[in-house]
Amino acid sequence: MEETKKVLLIDAHLTYPNWTEGKLNNAFIQIAKDFFSAKGFEVLETEIEEGYDPEKEVEKHLEADIIILQMPVNWFGAPWIYKKYVDEVFNSGLHSQKFLSGDGRSPEDASKQYGTGGKMQGKGFMICATWNAPAASFNDPLQILFQGKGVDDLFLNITSNYKFCGVEIVPGYNCFDIFRSSQIPQDLENYPAHLEAVFNLKSSNVGNSNQYKVFK
Repeated sequence: MEETKKVLLIDAHLTYPNWTEGKLNNAFIQIAKDFFSAKGFEVLETEIEEGYDPEKEVEKHLEADIIILQMPVNWFGAPWIYKKYVDEVFNSGLHSQKFLSGDGRSPEDASKQYGTGGKMQGKGFMICATWNAPAASFNDPLQILFQGKGVDDLFLNITSNYKFCGVEIVPGYNCFDIFRSSQIPQDLENYPAHLEAVFNLKSSNVGNSNQYKVFK
């Protein structure tokens, strides 16, 4: 009998009363929970704002096949509580050598590159983000602010942590222009299709069990 797959959903929303209460991010979290539960996954959750134990977060990461960061973009990055979370959790994973062993380089083999010492191969990481910025401001060299850079460029500081530990980075999902756009209902509706596509999740019923293919 196949072992149950697990997904870790990390909620990095930071509440500012009477301004941002987290309802949209919560909606994306709920959609992901429903999607993965329907696929037979066990759902692990962390709501950073509610507190966490770094060592337990390390174990959640090790258990999970898929890790999804749900976040609002605050001043072109994740809320500050997420950086604190990363520093504490990844430091714990480094000291215990559960996430990685060294940085990949070896004095005996000069061909071994920096960033190849991770132990978390076979896992996938994805960001689902909500933005005030419109989609048109990215990937266009005529745009004054980002000058042709894309979302992946802005999130390199986040995805690099996971790639450094051997995790595969899969294409993220973005909900743009949230204070002006009328596309939010469509973005919510289209989210499950994105999850199915990027994680290559295909199910077929065989008796009372489901068989899943995760990634390519």
